[in-house]
Amino acid sequence: MFGLAKQEEAVLRALKTPLLVQDYLDTLPINFETSGDTHYSPRMVLREKTAHCIEGALLAAAALWLQGKPPLLLDLKTKQYDDEHVVALFKEGPYWGAISKTNHAVLRYRDPIYKTVRELALSYFHEYFLTATGEKTLVSYSKPYDLRRIGDSWVTAEQHLWYLDDYLNQHPHYPLVPPYFGKKLRRATAFERTAAALREWRQT
Repeated sequence: MFGLAKQEEAVLRALKTPLLVQDYLDTLPINFETSGDTHYSPRMVLREKTAHCIEGALLAAAALWLQGKPPLLLDLKTKQYDDEHVVALFKEGPYWGAISKTNHAVLRYRDPIYKTVRELALSYFHEYFLTATGEKTLVSYSKPYDLRRIGDSWVTAEQHLWYLDDYLNQHPHYPLVPPYFGKKLRRATAFERTAAALREWRQT
């Protein structure tokens, strides 16, 4: 399916639930892009056995698609001087959850308990800050992006998927913070910043 080799498909098909998909992503070292920027396809992630956020989200979306769930991405946009985040969305009944690949302690898996995508996106807000200053930087979230609209070649592509960034950037986004309230946001405390500085994977 999707042009996957038998071994590739077997790995993804074994990830039968969002929990198993997340558990698999957690075993992969973070992709520090030591040889230059990357945008791996799921096939490339399976081969390289490393991923950063959007690469992990794409693998998760492919695994969910194989299980009959729609391959959905959620783009979380930040102020220009912080890194954005992308997660794979899924639903259990009427409730939304998210699968996330990150090196941070808090921007992780979300159980399917959220009634709306906005609720889920807001769950990332208070922990999304600069560890140097405590400034909260998450500003908007996208409408779920259904990867089926671009076919399935992204699953097994051997080229970096930079074009997906353009698609996500052009997709509708919705603000999380009322414009008049932006300057009233409380900065994360020194204790919170210390806790948030914890990393799962260290670059060697």
